[in-house]
Parts: sequence; C-alpha cells; structure tokens
Amino acid sequence: MTVSDQTRRVVNPTIGVPTNTQPESMYLPGTKCPLKSQVKLAALTSFRVGGPAQWYVSPKNLEELKQSFAWATEQQLPITLLGAGSNLLVSDRGLPGLVIGTKGLRYTHFDLETGQVRVAAGQSIARLAWKAAELGWEGLEWAVGIPGTVGGAVVMNAGAHGSCAADILVDAQVLSPDGSVELLSLKDLGYRYRTSVLQGGDRLVTEATFQLKPGADPAKVTATTAEQLEQRRLTQPYHLPSCGSVFRNPEGEYGAGWLIEQMGLKGYQIGCAQVAERHANFILNCGGAKAMDIYRLILYVQEQVEKHWSIKLEPEVKILGQFAD
Repeated sequence: MTVSDQTRRVVNPTIGVPTNTQPESMYLPGTKCPLKSQVKLAALTSFRVGGPAQWYVSPKNLEELKQSFAWATEQQLPITLLGAGSNLLVSDRGLPGLVIGTKGLRYTHFDLETGQVRVAAGQSIARLAWKAAELGWEGLEWAVGIPGTVGGAVVMNAGAHGSCAADILVDAQVLSPDGSVELLSLKDLGYRYRTSVLQGGDRLVTEATFQLKPGADPAKVTATTAEQLEQRRLTQPYHLPSCGSVFRNPEGEYGAGWLIEQMGLKGYQIGCAQVAERHANFILNCGGAKAMDIYRLILYVQEQVEKHWSIKLEPEVKILGQFAD
C-alpha cells in the first residue's frame, strides 16, 4: 500500500484528522524518514499543552525536508513548522495537516579563518552559545538563556541583554514549499524588533551563518556566558513550563512586563495557567493547564492592560489551531 493510499484510508474528511487514535508510522516516499500520525504535540512544546498533529515528520537533512513539503503538497495538506516549540501555543484540538519538526537538523561548523559559524536550523541556540564560549568565540553570550532553535532565532530575531540575531547574522538558507532553496542576506530578512520577513510565512530556515569573534580566552567567554544565564534565571521563571515572553514590548518607555505588573496581575490564574510572580510577561503551566486556559489568560491580560493604559499588547507567542470561546 502506498503512502497516498494509507493517507486516504485513515483520514476522516469531516474533521480533517485521522480517525484512528493510535500513532501510525510509515515513511516519506524515497526516504527512511518516519511519517507519523496522531503525535501528541504537548510533549514537543515548552508550554506542555496542545492536541495531536494529524501528521508529523522530523527530517534530518535537506532532501528529507524537500520530500516533506512535496508529500504535504501532494496530499493537499497545510504545513506547520515546529522548532523547539518554545514560542508556541497549540490548540487543545491539535493541528490538521503536516507538522514538520526541525530539531533533527543538527550540524555545526566553526571556520577559524573567517570567524564564522555555519549551523543547521534545528540546533539549540543555547547549546551553540555554550560551544562558542568553550572555543573562545565571542558574540553569542546573550543567547545562552533562549530556549529555542537556530531556525526560530533567525525567523523571530531572537534577542536578550541588548543583543539579537540581527547583530551577528551573515545569511540564512531557506526552503520554499515548491522545493526551491534561497540564500537570504541580512538585508533580505528585513529585521525589526523580534520579527523578520519570514515571520508567518511558509519558507523554512534550514541553516544560518553567524559572524563571531574568535581568539578570546575561553574561560573568560564561558564566565560571561554563565553570568548572562544566571541573570535570566534570577529574573525569569524557569521552574515551570512556559513559552518565554508572551507579549512583545510595546513602543515607548515601559515594557510589557511592567505594564502587566502595574495592573496587579502577578499570580492571576485561569484554570492551571498563571501570570508568573517573578516576571509578569511570563505565563506558567502550573500543572495540568489546558491550552484554552493559557489562551483565555492572554486575552484577559490584553483586555486589562488596554482598558487601563490604552495599549494593545501584541503576543510574541505564536498561537496555532482553533480556540473556541
């Protein structure tokens, strides 16, 4: 039986998700890459919430990525891209179509002559920061506390401690659904605060090149990197599942966390979702939270801040799937 035959057999067209309740594995055509159905996304997101993916695949190279896009196109299925799952809120209903996980894309090459590092999109940006520090390469110390992948950091222009991806990015390789590959320069990416031209699009970052500064004392760079991480741990809650910062900082003098705190919302809870006591721009899963709890809390915080400050906070977290009132 072909992949296409199996897909048509198990998909219920009424609801757009497989009718079976047990995960089913097969392989992408022409590859050894497993293609699975009904994969629980809660285990793949930092919030630890969310329903199943209709189909899920985790390619390990560019060819498998291309086959993933081709298969979804053939089956007329929507595509969702998933990195470390650290900046996502997935609906309790799950996601239709094909979810492509990029964490299997991992390789790193440090070029001593150029001071550049070429790294695959699925590599942890925090692990890359530690590796650079151990080699005595400066420029990534700020990234040590960011719980995401290189691909995600490139797409959203991740940043901390006054630095961001745009400061060191040389170029990024991206794959389009039609299988074409492009190399985008820093200028092409149109970087702004926590966003780029890739945000919300259908092109997938496959690898990126960063310009660093080799030759420093590894002990010194490692110490600085450790200090950056400790500062984040002292000011941000890491003891419970979260997505990191929920809202973008609005233009002006005050950040989102400060605005939320002034409303007395620290500790405010809906279901098992809570505005963090340590940092008001974090929402925590206190154990057993539903995606809907977190979604309702996001809306409530937005409503209260807008009512008092006339500022509409824009979510930094990407909200995926259906959320019914």
